[in-house]
Amino acid sequence: MTHSSWAYLSNYLIYSSMALYTLAFFAHAYETAWAVRAPKSPAPTSGLLVKTFDFTRTEKIARIATSFMILGTLLLFAGVIARGISAGRVPWGNMYEFSITGALAFCGAYLFALRKYDLRWLGLLVSIAVLLTLGTAITVLYRPSAPLVPALKSTWLVIHVSAAIVSGGVFLLANVIAAAYLYLDAMEQKGERSAWAKRLPSLEVLDQLSYRLVAFVFPLWTFAVIAGAIWAEHAWGRYWGWDPKETWAFITWVGYAAYLHARVTVGWRGRKAAWLCLLAGSTFLFNYVYVNVWGTGKHTYSGL
Repeated sequence: MTHSSWAYLSNYLIYSSMALYTLAFFAHAYETAWAVRAPKSPAPTSGLLVKTFDFTRTEKIARIATSFMILGTLLLFAGVIARGISAGRVPWGNMYEFSITGALAFCGAYLFALRKYDLRWLGLLVSIAVLLTLGTAITVLYRPSAPLVPALKSTWLVIHVSAAIVSGGVFLLANVIAAAYLYLDAMEQKGERSAWAKRLPSLEVLDQLSYRLVAFVFPLWTFAVIAGAIWAEHAWGRYWGWDPKETWAFITWVGYAAYLHARVTVGWRGRKAAWLCLLAGSTFLFNYVYVNVWGTGKHTYSGL
C-alpha cells in the first residue's frame, strides 16, 4: 500500500470508530431510559408516585454498549497506527494527531479501569467526550499526513509525547470522576440521591478512585516534563525557556503535586480534594487547547 492509501485507511478507521462510539452513546442512553420503572403505588412517606430505576432490566444493552466502546477503541487504535504508517513516523506531529491519540488514551484508560471498578455509568459521558474530541479533530484540526518539521525529528518525540498523552488520558478520567463526586455531593447535601444517582458508587469510592488514578499517573507526567526539558536541550540548546507550553506543563505538575500533597500530608478528602483535582486538570486542558492552538513560542508547530 502507498502512503496515501494508508492515510485514507486511517481516515476510514477513525470515521468507523466514531460510528461505533455513537452507537455506544445511544446504547448507554437507552440503558438509562429503559431502566426507569414506573411506580405502581405511592411512596409510603410522601404519598407521591416516585419513579425508580432497575438496571437489571437493561443489563444486556449495557454489555452491548461496552462492546461498542471496545470495538470503537480498537478501530481508533488501528486508525492511529495507520496514520503513523502513512507519514512514516509516530503520529504525534500536529494537533489533529495529538487529539486522536489523546481520545484513544482517554477511552483506553476508561476501559482499563472498567476491568476493576464499576464505571459503566461513565460510559455515556466518555462516549460524548470522545465523539466531541474526534469530531473537532476531523473537522477543525485535520491536516494531511506529512513529514515532521525539523524540530520534531527526535527519539524524544516518542518518549516525551507518549508519556504526555497517556498522562492526559488518565488525568481526564480522574477529573470526570472528581466532577461526579461534586455533583453527587451537592445532591446529597440537599437530601437523598435521585433514583438514577443511587446506581453510582458512594462518595468515598469516587474520592479514592480519583486519587488513585492521579497517584498512579503523576510519576509518568513528571517523567514527561523532564523528558521534554531534555528534548529542549537537544533541539534548542537549553533545558528550560519558560515557553508558554513549558510553563503550563509545569503549572499542571504543580497543581497535581499540590493535590497529592494535600491528601497525603494535610489529609484533604472529599469536596476540597475534588475541586483541587479539577483545578489541576483545567490547567492541562488550557495547555492542550489554548496554548497549542493560539499560543506563541517554540511549540507553535503543534497548533493550527
